[in-house]
Amino acid sequence: MSLNLTEKKEVVAEVSAQVAQAQAIVLAEYRGMGVADMTVLRSEARKSGVFLRVLKNTLVRRAVEGTPFSALADSMVGPLVFGISTDPVAAAKVLNNFAKANDKFVIKAGAIPNQLMDVAGVQALASTLSREELLAKFARTLNEVPTKFARAMAAIRDAKEAA
Repeated sequence: MSLNLTEKKEVVAEVSAQVAQAQAIVLAEYRGMGVADMTVLRSEARKSGVFLRVLKNTLVRRAVEGTPFSALADSMVGPLVFGISTDPVAAAKVLNNFAKANDKFVIKAGAIPNQLMDVAGVQALASTLSREELLAKFARTLNEVPTKFARAMAAIRDAKEAA
């Protein structure tokens, strides 16, 4: 089903809006994938807040033209699914985890603003902690300081009472 000019402009505008807010874009080839598998991927992407679409490469090239992600245009060859996220790690995590479970799903490239990544770069990005995980770890660390202080004070108080 081909799109008319108006529909193509709408797609480019929608993708441009996503790219304007993006912190990461990951491209993957889905050749030979079944509908059920793609449905699972879309569900995972939705849960993680990743914009995931199968689009014509020429339309996405126009959307990324003149943006910090313009270097990706050379990697847009073949049937691709595009994962775009505002969290720098989310798109890489979702697509990389899916690629581990599905042999036919192959990550081709990725980018963070002004930096193109190969497959190894996307996998390295996927292995880092997400923003939410970092915030949770930071909050836990901040919470431990007063807790340890309170325990130390209680131990000193108990020692003085025993003496």
